[in-house]
Amino acid sequence: MYVIDLIYTALLERIDDALEAHRAFLARQFEAGVFVAAGPKVPRNGGIILAVRIERDKLDAILASDPFAQQNLARYEVTEFKTTRLAPGLNLPIPA
Repeated sequence: MYVIDLIYTALLERIDDALEAHRAFLARQFEAGVFVAAGPKVPRNGGIILAVRIERDKLDAILASDPFAQQNLARYEVTEFKTTRLAPGLNLPIPA
């Protein structure tokens, strides 16, 4: 599992201009089962994405296709971790 810390590198006006395309990007990754959670940080200086079921090199390629990345509006810090515990009712993959 990965925690992706998306950090804005541009003014919010430019972020807002690309937001619709970024949301379409997110929707494709949710449909593919790669992203399982996403949302803006508070304060609004970026966002957080949780990703599963993917190898790191493929994840990096996906992130490079984000309109925010293509327009140099954000950078990404990716942290991989092994899920060993989940709250009851939370249905995320646990590696063997």
